[in-house]
Amino acid sequence: MRLGFLGAAGEVTGSCTLVETGQCRFLVDCGMFQGGREAHAKNQRALNFGFDVRQIDFVLLTHAHIDHSGLLPRLVMLGYRGPIYATPASIDLLAVLLPDSAHIQEKEAEWQLRHRHRRGQGERGIPAPLYSVAQALAALQLLQPVAYGQTLAPAADVTVRFHDAGHILGSAWLEVLVDEDGNARRLVFSGDLGMPGRPVLRDPERPALAAEVVMVESTYGDRLHRSLPETEEEIIGAFERTRAAGGNLIIPSFAVGRTQEIIYLLADLVRRKRLFPLKVYVDSPMADTATRITLSHPELLDPETRELIAWQRKHPEKMKLEFVADVEASKRLNGIRSGAVILSASGMCEAGRIKYHLRENLPRSESSVLIAGFQAAGTLGRRLVDGARLVRIFGESVPVRARIYTVGGLSAHADQGALLDWLGAFHKPPRQCFVVHGESAASAHFAAAIGDRLDWPNVQVPLPGGMVTL
Repeated sequence: MRLGFLGAAGEVTGSCTLVETGQCRFLVDCGMFQGGREAHAKNQRALNFGFDVRQIDFVLLTHAHIDHSGLLPRLVMLGYRGPIYATPASIDLLAVLLPDSAHIQEKEAEWQLRHRHRRGQGERGIPAPLYSVAQALAALQLLQPVAYGQTLAPAADVTVRFHDAGHILGSAWLEVLVDEDGNARRLVFSGDLGMPGRPVLRDPERPALAAEVVMVESTYGDRLHRSLPETEEEIIGAFERTRAAGGNLIIPSFAVGRTQEIIYLLADLVRRKRLFPLKVYVDSPMADTATRITLSHPELLDPETRELIAWQRKHPEKMKLEFVADVEASKRLNGIRSGAVILSASGMCEAGRIKYHLRENLPRSESSVLIAGFQAAGTLGRRLVDGARLVRIFGESVPVRARIYTVGGLSAHADQGALLDWLGAFHKPPRQCFVVHGESAASAHFAAAIGDRLDWPNVQVPLPGGMVTL
C-alpha cells in the first residue's frame, strides 16, 4: 500500500492524499491551495503526479472547506467521473461553495483583463480560471451522501466510516479499513478537527480504536488557544474601543462555520448583558445560505446553541441581524461612518466583499478590524496580523491606521492540547503517524510533541508530493 501527499504537506492548504491499495486507488480530499503568489500555479500543477485522474476509483471528502474540496471541479475537468463520498451536510454546503469558487475565479479573470486593457496591456499572462461554474456543477452531480457511523464499501477491499470531527457543519474524520490478503489494516485521516467545548457544533468524536496509520492535522500544533472567557473579554474590548472612537468594526469571517460561531458569541454576550444591543450586518450571500443550512441540521448542533437560537427568536430586538445579499446594499454599508458591525467573507481577506470594507475602513484610526481565524502565509489577512502599515487592495495602496485585533480563541481547529488529547484516545500507538495540514514549523513542532508526550515511535512530516510505501 502507498500514500501520496499531493497537498497540505508542510503547509495548511491544498489537502489531498492519494491512497493506492494494490487493488484500487482513491483520494482523501481534493483541496485548493490558497494564499501567496504561487497558489494559482500550485493549483494548476495539482493532480498531475504521473497518473491519469480517470484511474481514481473514488474520492472521500472530510468536509466542505475549499482548501479540502476546491479542486474537485478541476478533477472533473481532467476527466474524473467516479463517486465523491461526503456527509449530507457537507453536500449541502458544497452546493454553495463550489459554484461560488468558480464564479470568483471567473470574475477575477475578468477584472484582470479589464485592468490590463485600461493600462494598454494585452491579455497575455492573465491566469485562466482553474474551472468554470459548469464544471463545478458537474462535480456536484458526483456527490454521494454518507451518514456518520454508516459503513461504506466503495471498493472490494475498502470499507469506510465517517465520524464527527466537530470542525464545521458536516466535517468528519475517516476510519478506513483496507483488506490485504485477509488482513485488515486500519488507516485514520483526521481531516480538520474542531476544538472541544466550543459553541455551535458537537465536540469531535474520540477515536476509541487502534490504527496502523494515522494522518493528523497540525494547523495549531505548536500553540494553545486562549480560553473562551479570555476571548470574550478581547471581543468586548474591541467593541468598546471602537464604539468610543466612533468607528466601525469589520470582521473578516469564513462564511461557513466562523460566521455562525461569531453570531452565536455576539448573541450570547448580548443575552448576558456583556454587550449592548447590536445591529450586525452579515455581508455575504454565502454566509446567509450557510447559516440557513446550519439551521436545517439541528441534530448536528450542541444543546447550548439550540437554546440560544430559541432565545434569539423570542428577542429579535436584542441583536438585529441583517443579511446583505444585494450588491448595492453592500456598497451602501461603506457609507456608514460609525457604529456598524460588519461580518464579511472571505476569512483571509483574499476575495469577496470584505476587501471593499477594508479599503474603506483600514485608513480610519477610529475603526477596528477583528481577525478571528487562521491567516495563511501570503494572504492579506496575514499581512494585517503581522503588522503591515501599508497594503494593496484592488491594485491601490491602502494605509493601515485602523486598530487590528487578533482573537485567537475562536479557531475552528483544535490546538496542540486538544490534538494530543484526541490522539491519546487511540488504544495504542500506530505503526506510523504522518503530520500534515500545518505550516512546516508547526508540523515539525507537533511531530516532536507527539513523540515526547505520547511516546509514539514513528512520527514524520511528509514531503510535498512525496510517496510513502507502508
